[in-house]
Amino acid sequence: MSEVKSEPLLSIRDLRVAFDTQEGSREVLHSVSLDVFPGETVAIVGESGSGKSTTASAVISLLPGTGHVTSGSITLAGRELTTLTPRQMENIRGREIGYVPQDPMSNLNPVWSIGFQVKEAIRANGIATNRKDVEARAIEVLQQAGLADAAKRLHQFPHQFSGGMRQRALIGIGLAADPKLLIADEPTSALDVTVQRVILDHMASLTREKSTSVLLITHDLGLAAERAEKIIVMQHGEIVESGPSREILQNPIHPYTKKLVAAAPSIASQRMAAVATPREHIVAAATDAAPAIRVSDLTKEYKIRMGSFKSEAFRAVDDVSFEIPKGKTLALVGESGSGKSTVAKMVLRLEKPTSGSIEIDGVDIASMPNREVFDLRRRLQPVFQDPYGSLDPQRNIGNTISEPLEIHKVGDKKSHRERVRELLDQVSLPQDLATRYPSELSGGQRQRVAIARALALKPDIVVLDEAVSALDVLVQDQILQLLAELQSELGLSYLFITHDLAVVRVAADTVSVMERGRIVEQGSVDEIFANPAEEYTRKLLDAIPGASIPLGGNL
Repeated sequence: MSEVKSEPLLSIRDLRVAFDTQEGSREVLHSVSLDVFPGETVAIVGESGSGKSTTASAVISLLPGTGHVTSGSITLAGRELTTLTPRQMENIRGREIGYVPQDPMSNLNPVWSIGFQVKEAIRANGIATNRKDVEARAIEVLQQAGLADAAKRLHQFPHQFSGGMRQRALIGIGLAADPKLLIADEPTSALDVTVQRVILDHMASLTREKSTSVLLITHDLGLAAERAEKIIVMQHGEIVESGPSREILQNPIHPYTKKLVAAAPSIASQRMAAVATPREHIVAAATDAAPAIRVSDLTKEYKIRMGSFKSEAFRAVDDVSFEIPKGKTLALVGESGSGKSTVAKMVLRLEKPTSGSIEIDGVDIASMPNREVFDLRRRLQPVFQDPYGSLDPQRNIGNTISEPLEIHKVGDKKSHRERVRELLDQVSLPQDLATRYPSELSGGQRQRVAIARALALKPDIVVLDEAVSALDVLVQDQILQLLAELQSELGLSYLFITHDLAVVRVAADTVSVMERGRIVEQGSVDEIFANPAEEYTRKLLDAIPGASIPLGGNL
């Protein structure tokens, strides 16, 4: 642990933030005070909407919409930030305070290459000026962020990156100027555990070598316990508990902190069986029935542009086969870029396979005509990884959730409104959110909306692509139990794609491990977790953050 100096680098005192609404000013942060010392990592934890990201946004004067600081003080190395002009804050952002935002797709320009955007940040922060030095630094920061083939990736665009790879590019940009303070808002929520370890190890090296402080916003208590010296717990815009990380997690005092600790599967392996209890009541499918999904010898190749009108073949999925019995859950796990999401897109008929077959209830969907595919999608619904990119910003939440009902001509407007209210209750969202828009919601709230929309048609099969990666532990626990209950009641089948192996332990019956487009190991969850046969699988299991930390809240 780094030696803590007497004067804090970042000091927040009695901070209050409000948003102007049609009904008047609404305060969302209430007298928040905290310190981050040089070389220290401080984690802010709490459920979605607790004020974690709002606190971070206030520090760098990037509050969304009508948000503004109403009172209080924010100082960086003794300099007051709340009174600075926009131009003065521009000189601090990037150079002195680095920022890694939560949502990679909405923070990367889709029409510019990744390399262009990294180089733009390097030039803007004055790190390098001539073309050769800028290019070299761009490659270096992407390598530090976990992209081994950074030189090749510079020429690609955001849509050609997986969610985790896009997040790594943002992390590279945030670290490019070696800032004094790095604000990392859920920096690893889209990353697999092995890349997460690379990123967090790099942040730790910055803390040690350059006395860089880290303000870590996260819903992953295992990550907070493993990486932060101090934890701050927020609820409803207030700090309810703070202190040394292990002390907070092993001996939580506030009832809300106890709830957070008890609901954290990533660091509560002893209670995974209890969380999974609803699945014990799932009616087993008949042994002679066709599986809900059978994938055989599935392959997908892409052409990657290399510049000068040249392209190179890239095999994203290589001879993949698996089955999902009716009423069961198969988890597809692996690092970012391993091909998990590409498999999901082919199962959903959003991508066509280069070769192989995909059978839904015994019917090959590869050559299915579009009309039949439309009917199939009433029974086969997705929840995508990026909740902001998959929600129409111009439609309110109520219309977003009811959209599948309208498209498939199910019911009338009155029944749609009733179904929307029912679904909002199921995913633990207040009903007044129906009139709000995606930009007004937190990342976790947007993901809950995406899940509600997927459940609107009461499908037989749900493809969940990192469906709980953006959720805090309390809501994650609620959603996983909801999915288990729906599976038990309706016999649903799930293809569950995730990088969080602790969630796999809770939510899945079987698991297939992917590496570089191929399945390297598969079997029951208990078998794979207890006796992994492949070194790659053991590496994934070993990288689960906080797995060895005992928690008092779960005893």
